[in-house]
Amino acid sequence: MIQNLLVANRGEIARRVFRSCRDAGIGTVAVFSDADADSPHAREADVAVRLPGSAPGETYLRGELLVKAAADAGADAIHPGYGFLSENAGFARAVLDAGLTWIGPPPAAIETMGSKVESKRLMAAAGVPVLSELDPSSVTEADLPLLVKASAGGGGRGMRVVRSLGELAEAVESARAEAGSAFGDPTVFCERYLETGRHIEVQVLADAHGTVWAVGERECSIQRRHQKVVEEAPSPFVDDAMRAELFDAARKAAQAIDYVGAGTVEFLAAPDGRFYFLEMNTRLQVEHPVTENVTGLDLVALQLSVAEGARLPAEPPAAHGHSIEVRLYAEDPSAGWQPQSGTLHAFEVSGVDREFTQGAGLRLDSGVESGSVIGVHYDPMLAKVITWAPTRAEAARRLAGALAGAKIHGVVTNRDLLVRILRHEAFLAGETDTAFFDRHGLDTLAAPLATVDTERWSALAAALADAAGNRASASTLGRLPSGWRNVRSAGQRKVFAKGDNRYEVSYSLTRDGLRAEGYDDVALVSATPDQVVFDIAGVRRTFEVSRHGSVSYVDSPLGSVALTAEPRFADPDSALAAGSLLAPMPGTVVRLAVSEGDSVRTGDPLLWLEAMKMEHRISAPADGVVAELPVEVGQQVEVGAVLAVVGETE
Repeated sequence: MIQNLLVANRGEIARRVFRSCRDAGIGTVAVFSDADADSPHAREADVAVRLPGSAPGETYLRGELLVKAAADAGADAIHPGYGFLSENAGFARAVLDAGLTWIGPPPAAIETMGSKVESKRLMAAAGVPVLSELDPSSVTEADLPLLVKASAGGGGRGMRVVRSLGELAEAVESARAEAGSAFGDPTVFCERYLETGRHIEVQVLADAHGTVWAVGERECSIQRRHQKVVEEAPSPFVDDAMRAELFDAARKAAQAIDYVGAGTVEFLAAPDGRFYFLEMNTRLQVEHPVTENVTGLDLVALQLSVAEGARLPAEPPAAHGHSIEVRLYAEDPSAGWQPQSGTLHAFEVSGVDREFTQGAGLRLDSGVESGSVIGVHYDPMLAKVITWAPTRAEAARRLAGALAGAKIHGVVTNRDLLVRILRHEAFLAGETDTAFFDRHGLDTLAAPLATVDTERWSALAAALADAAGNRASASTLGRLPSGWRNVRSAGQRKVFAKGDNRYEVSYSLTRDGLRAEGYDDVALVSATPDQVVFDIAGVRRTFEVSRHGSVSYVDSPLGSVALTAEPRFADPDSALAAGSLLAPMPGTVVRLAVSEGDSVRTGDPLLWLEAMKMEHRISAPADGVVAELPVEVGQQVEVGAVLAVVGETE
């Protein structure tokens, strides 16, 4: 029997495993890097062990440190979570060699499925349909479009779509570099790319006594950069006949490698219903909660039970209802999915219900909380928000409402994009293939929920809340309204920026109430430092306001708005040279494509930054000459640092 378990991971997945351990009476051990010293997962465990350093290569990817941490903390088992070393056969062997219980499949099964090249060959021999592998050196125009894929790892890293042979060399080089950095294995291969396929996966669970469950299927077709964004169970595309075929193929895949434990067999389904094996993830999946919600199972508890040698019942429970999960990322979809970093001043999702069992309603699996610092060393996922309801439409509505009403202050997220997806008529109709963003337009889907009118009203609310705060802290005459004069004079003025929009708020608080230029239909009901209530054209609306530094965060049922107050006097030293390209995030310069003096054309690559486990290409914004290139390979840069200056051609 397991007494104390170490989770060789961080954030949300560590907290998730700890919950099941607490329910089972199992002691918990966390590991944490220096960047995670204040992380919730490190505080929630019974004991925690520091891994010196911050980068994954120094900490969570050091198998020998993790095994030593287990010994030091008195753990007798290790759960790898997902990501990092969860699919590393060498780590699994090291755990077993240390006399610890490994919460995962046999190392041989991990090794077999760890190579996408070899696993596809094995699956074909087992009767599982596969897409044929292509050698990058022998690809022709007839093979296009194709997908360059890393043989090891997952999560969309080391993957590139190629639509012309001219793009192939750079795609292969970039994929190899990213795969080598993320997984320690730069091997890549190519396969035919289905533009409108559906990503369908089957959860499997097997014990050591020969029972193999196909627990249910999930659809994860809505993806960005080949990484899942929205997941649901069951799939709206799969009928009973196709489900039976998928389950049969998944069981064959597990049986072919003598699998034990929880795993996922992933398929790509064509519009005609034919499907092809993609890979098998020999671990728990990020999206496992949707399967738990529709079946009532606790998959982590079952992993622990199987690892202790327990037998599974002959058949898994039937699925009921519908569950949808979204991944809330610290990223800006409208800016090429750029990861974001900084302090998460507020993170509040109201209405969260029970965390397990069918009918959970609203579930939150989060690795962060209010006050957490989002760094650059790890994946930018903040949390998973999951609903269950009797029908798919009800689940989507509940989830969209919970996200829209959440308070998320401090970093840009994909929250508004997720809400728009869940409310989109194509999503509600079940039309959710991998081309969803291309078909419906990322610019439309990533548009803010707040309209220009909402931004205007929020700017006025921010100005009045700021004024109320100033009066509340005033040492004399604090009860007088902001800007009060016995004889009327010029009003108060404050300017806010929201993206490319600029809002100048000019107002006076008089004996007759609020007078604000351009807000003739707005009457002030009340104003405090954190809440402003208006009557707008006869409709009463409440705006919650909080301020951090120069940014005011305004939340209302109309949408959330972050407004940056402009300084009254601009600092001339802050002006940048024309054509300056700034770092969109903190990161490390990993490659340079140009030198000072080189001529470039619009869209040409200048350099690549690595941040949050992904490579980000920095391209020339216009034709010109590289006037300055003040960075070098290996240099770490902060957000806003000048990476290059592209000047006009003389």
